[in-house]
Amino acid sequence: METLKKLRILNGNTLKIIAAVLMVIDHVGFLLFPNIIALRLIGRPGYPLFVFTFAEGCKYTKNKRKHFLMIFVLAVICQLVYYFFANSLYMCILVPFSLATLMIYAMQYCKKCLLEETEHKLYEQIFSVLLFLGTIAGTYVFCQFFDVDYRFSGCMFPVIINLFDFRGISMGEGRPIEKLDCFPMRIACVCVGLIGVCVETVIVFPSVALYVPFYFLAIPLLLMYNEQKGKANLKYFFYLFYPLHLVLIEGIYLLTLLVNIPH
Repeated sequence: METLKKLRILNGNTLKIIAAVLMVIDHVGFLLFPNIIALRLIGRPGYPLFVFTFAEGCKYTKNKRKHFLMIFVLAVICQLVYYFFANSLYMCILVPFSLATLMIYAMQYCKKCLLEETEHKLYEQIFSVLLFLGTIAGTYVFCQFFDVDYRFSGCMFPVIINLFDFRGISMGEGRPIEKLDCFPMRIACVCVGLIGVCVETVIVFPSVALYVPFYFLAIPLLLMYNEQKGKANLKYFFYLFYPLHLVLIEGIYLLTLLVNIPH
């Protein structure tokens, strides 16, 4: 166990940068070099790393309302771009992230009501459970009517990652769950959530079955995570990086079409 802890040398900022690089490789392969399958395979681990760092961000953010609104506004902007330039209602990854944010906050409130040392009234506990279940049900219904990136399983992926995360909850003396190291449980939840995403993806798009195993290459990197944020302030890095890098790659793609450059 001590040996494994010594290998945990990657902080949150490092994971974000690795995920960003892999995401660029994946999207470049998808749009600019669709015949080079290796680019797509190399880029696959970027998605679970992206989701994991997002889930961590939901845990650490101090202003939940501001955090949600930022993701939601960026999602709306991206959707407007998709609609006017691609004539598509396909919901980008920021839409499931917006839904996941609401579910995670509802889950955090539920944990506090059910587990914290401070006594909560029965009606508060019941309300917290119903609120959490309600956000899940609402997300499921939403995914039935709209074409959401990674579908319902993708919306639930960040939620599952935080399912057994009890950091920040004061549980009092003698509560055994307080003494658990939740990190291994969170990594196990990453695997469970990722399996759900992969299964649904293969069912809906059987042709991408080749890519699915490469998602799991993110697990060794996550096992090296030391649960530290890192010194640099990259709080909004991903939320700005995601739409900006897509605009850049799309611009290059359109340029190649205008000058008739094969890609």
